[in-house]
Amino acid sequence: MSAADETLRVVIADDQALVRAGFRLILEEAGGFQVVGEAADGEEAIAAVRRHRPDLVLMDVRMPNLDGIEATRRILSSGASCRVVILTTFDLDEHVFAALRAGASGFLLKDVSPEQLVASLRMLAAGEALLAPSITRRLIERFAAPGPEPAASRALSTLTEREREVLVLIARGLSNDELAASLHVGESTVKTHVGRVLAKLGLRDRVQAVVFAYENGLVQPGRG
Repeated sequence: MSAADETLRVVIADDQALVRAGFRLILEEAGGFQVVGEAADGEEAIAAVRRHRPDLVLMDVRMPNLDGIEATRRILSSGASCRVVILTTFDLDEHVFAALRAGASGFLLKDVSPEQLVASLRMLAAGEALLAPSITRRLIERFAAPGPEPAASRALSTLTEREREVLVLIARGLSNDELAASLHVGESTVKTHVGRVLAKLGLRDRVQAVVFAYENGLVQPGRG
């Protein structure tokens, strides 16, 4: 999917109607987005995703009946191909970390500027990381609990030495350009390595790779 070539289908889930209306207005005025559904709680969000099959979901983390964390988990475990972006008031929040663990591709603060919102969603749709590495790392270092699970250990064993190295560098916040320089390879080779790492570990994106690396002890909080 290319954010430049296709209209991105979006579902907005927030229990405040004015918040939903504001985000809808921003996206529709920006062009390239179509808000195909709205939801006031997690149950409605799940139903809207099932009905409309969006590319992106803007998900409030705190909603009645079913919160955004559990809604995210259920949506992504169902096999939906959409990316979920958490909407929150506080960036270093344990609820945000729980949502990332549930499969969310990143988060945005509710007071994000219209320009930042549009640029962030287009960047995510193009396959790039949504979160600044520094924010991702601070969040994960605060809440992650390292300790590899058997399934994770088996998945790690499928990585080549170079792929494992790439995973560690991703977790340390390196961009593709920085990865290429560090590994002395071209950016296309880096993209191939990153794609293989994500595929072998069953991860959706680079944010999930960072969470995985910290929780499985490949990178230690406060180091590297």
